[in-house]
Amino acid sequence: MEFRFTAEEEAFRKDVRALVAAHFPPERVYDDSPAHRQEWLAVLLEKGWGAYKWPVSFGGPEWTPTQRYIWERETASNGVPAQLGGMGMMMLAPILQGYGDEAQCAEHLPGILNWTVEWCQGYSEPGAGSDLADLRTAAMRDGEDYVVNGEKVWTSWAHLADWMFCLVRTSNEERKQQGISFLLIDLRTPGVEIHPIPTIDGMHHLNRVTFANVRVPVANRIGEEGQGWTYAKGLLTHERTGLANISLSIFLTRRIRNERARLIANGVDLSDATAFDARLSDLEMELSALEGTELRALSELEAGQVPGAYTSILKLKGSQLIQRATTLFLEASELWALPFTPEAQAWNAPAMPGPDWAAREVSRYFTGRSASIAGGTDEIQREIITKYVLELR
Repeated sequence: MEFRFTAEEEAFRKDVRALVAAHFPPERVYDDSPAHRQEWLAVLLEKGWGAYKWPVSFGGPEWTPTQRYIWERETASNGVPAQLGGMGMMMLAPILQGYGDEAQCAEHLPGILNWTVEWCQGYSEPGAGSDLADLRTAAMRDGEDYVVNGEKVWTSWAHLADWMFCLVRTSNEERKQQGISFLLIDLRTPGVEIHPIPTIDGMHHLNRVTFANVRVPVANRIGEEGQGWTYAKGLLTHERTGLANISLSIFLTRRIRNERARLIANGVDLSDATAFDARLSDLEMELSALEGTELRALSELEAGQVPGAYTSILKLKGSQLIQRATTLFLEASELWALPFTPEAQAWNAPAMPGPDWAAREVSRYFTGRSASIAGGTDEIQREIITKYVLELR
């Protein structure tokens, strides 16, 4: 398959590169300060690119699938956030625009666009992660409210969120996918508690969220009762495509080469350099091959089609490659990485003189271990590929 950008698309890519270069020169690529993020948000909003996936009827730029692809590749492969707004922007906004009523859109979309309201996703539960339809968090109707009881786990950034969009069980049907509804829950509501889940990277980004007789207005239900699974499952395919992390892997491999070259130029004698470079080259070749599948999905989107179950190949292989990329960056850190490992942190080991990126890449390595679980485990992706792509079952 051959995929070429048109002259107009090449011109758009040049514009994107110029914008990124103006606001993210090399010395600011890793500037994740609130001030820099707000500066970038202001730039995107001024250009009308703050919600590049939104339809024009909701204030989006009406980009083609190829323009969105170019934007995502050029930003991510340069270590730049494609957009701000988190889960609200990425996951909730499309559901609001597709299934929410006018009042719900008017209440919630402005806060998502301007990043003044933080959202988290309440899907996974104990015993209902990749097999999400097994969820048991119950929402029983009581007049004009639902009374919610249960818990969600692995909830990213819930401790910083204002609201949660949540799948709950409103009835027990013969098929477990039935009877699931989609609720918007204000996390300040009495009965909601957020409990941190420690992770190996030493950061706090995962949580367990419990609900004890939490009253949620029926007006906060998206669409019809019992249709939440239908609303959510379409986004799962999109989420798994995005979780391939191809652009991030490209960014990391490029940074590895640049940083190792800088170390060598400064007289550092790197161990086993030839074998390391061979493994890095292998990774780059596999990334290039995976891009072919990504472009296949893009060509289908341009033709007005919905990419099929083979997007699980992107998720499966992409998870493996991002783990390999973060492993190589950790190895590139060599001894400078040791003070930032969990064992050394427990002993308050002093930092060693060395590259300033060592601590960041150690954290990214440990975070990357979750890539084969988050958004659907590798085992689930293999089941989908076996059944729906290879048609072996």
